[in-house]
Amino acid sequence: MGRLSGMRPFTYVRATAVRDAVAGVADHPGATFVSGGTDLLNLMKDSAQIHEHVVDINALPLATIDIQPGGPARIGAVARMRDVAEHPAVRSTLPVLAEALLGSASPQVRNMASIGGNLLQRTRCGYFRDAGTPCNKREPGSGCPALTGENRWHAVLGGSEHCIAVHPSDLAVALLALDATVISTGPDCERRTPLNEFYLLPGQTPDRENVLNHGELIVGVEVPTTPLAARSRYLKVRDRATFEFAVVSVAAAVELRGRQVQDVRLAFGGIATRPWRAFAAEDALRGRELTDDVLVAAAAEVVRGATPREQNAFKTELAQRATVDVLRALR
Repeated sequence: MGRLSGMRPFTYVRATAVRDAVAGVADHPGATFVSGGTDLLNLMKDSAQIHEHVVDINALPLATIDIQPGGPARIGAVARMRDVAEHPAVRSTLPVLAEALLGSASPQVRNMASIGGNLLQRTRCGYFRDAGTPCNKREPGSGCPALTGENRWHAVLGGSEHCIAVHPSDLAVALLALDATVISTGPDCERRTPLNEFYLLPGQTPDRENVLNHGELIVGVEVPTTPLAARSRYLKVRDRATFEFAVVSVAAAVELRGRQVQDVRLAFGGIATRPWRAFAAEDALRGRELTDDVLVAAAAEVVRGATPREQNAFKTELAQRATVDVLRALR
């Protein structure tokens, strides 16, 4: 039996095989997986999430970082953020990934936090984290105080009348720009899900954030290593230099032919309810030279259709400026 201060009692088991870990969660409606625990344990302590059974997956053979020349990078779900960020092949072939990881949290957290856990971390919305306030994401149908309350940190894209909580992961934004695939296994299936299809918009069901079913375990991610990925950058705008989440972040990858854009990816954090791919902005850049006028026009497409609130309207301008800055660095 495990117990921390303020936390409800729960049972705990350490799994040594993937099938046992999956069964251990699937067979218990109130169960969950844990690896680094840097987010989960805080959520449980604050009663923002309640789990009666916890399955530790640290002993599973899922910590590999495999990057073969000419092939995709395969990163296990239990690999630590620091190990991935500092891997020489990641730094040379997937620089946006290394930069996003190194810009996340603090060194202490990066030493513990896992890749799979980072992708599944929950929003930093104060209403969600405070079990004493209403939150549709935590308790469907209870309301969303952020719509008219404190919403500086909240989304200007992808929200609904039920939720405007922003997705917090830097890693997910970088992986989205790299066309990564999430590999998972469950009681009855093994599947590969493009990251762009992995996260769900809140719509009327903000409590369901991704496509995983109960008992389905992320076992790794696969990332193409391409000329596009090799020419990539991550820019994170935040209130302080470390241990802070993005107000706005941009992951950009550009492949040039001469001075013209052959291909491009733009993904954003801090502005949307899920990691946000700016398809219209990409279309505005392909086949063009990265002149300042082209960059400004493309940046405007990033926030077209945005719904800013009283305290977060500044994000529309900040996202455009960040887009221009990161693309200037890649031209």
